[in-house]
Amino acid sequence: MGVLGSILAAFGLSAASGLNAYIPLLMVGLTARFTNWIQLSPPFDLLANEWVIGALVVLLAIEFFADKIPLVDHANDVIQTFIRPAAGAILFASEAHVITSIHPVVALILGLLVAFGVHATKATARPLVTVTTGGIGNPVVSTIEDIISFVISLTAILAPVLLLFAFAAFLYIGYRIWTRKSKPPVANAASTPSPAPPLDWPR
Repeated sequence: MGVLGSILAAFGLSAASGLNAYIPLLMVGLTARFTNWIQLSPPFDLLANEWVIGALVVLLAIEFFADKIPLVDHANDVIQTFIRPAAGAILFASEAHVITSIHPVVALILGLLVAFGVHATKATARPLVTVTTGGIGNPVVSTIEDIISFVISLTAILAPVLLLFAFAAFLYIGYRIWTRKSKPPVANAASTPSPAPPLDWPR
């Protein structure tokens, strides 16, 4: 896959874990166990262990339902504040090519920061969804997050180079949103009162 592909995959998997810690962990474990697309170095090869895979399936099921119930999802986000960054750190460091070119501690820190950034955004936005939709939108948003996590994980495993275009598109959209917000409002010419004509005093 090459160093660039490994780095992109590491960032993609870490970002996916910020939305759902267990989807990318489970996908990496299953891929490493049943295919040769991913070669995990010790101790990360434990992700391919059948007991670890079974535990991840159970944890994913719990996370799936807990994240779709209003109020329960907020408590789950508090718990996941520690789990998702840890998962991101593990996934980032588990890339064999990254380990050979980047110090393992640096890789762990990078993965932790990426996953925590995504998780913090998710945890901050979820209360707003609860308030604005009365909790009805929580299952919908949570399902969308799970789908995004799955798609990013799958792309990171199969075609990590595509993540480069996804990151570029994300930065472009963010730039457009930021510049649109920072532009001063343009006054409507039709609503701007014209100056009063000078008074023509009689002589």
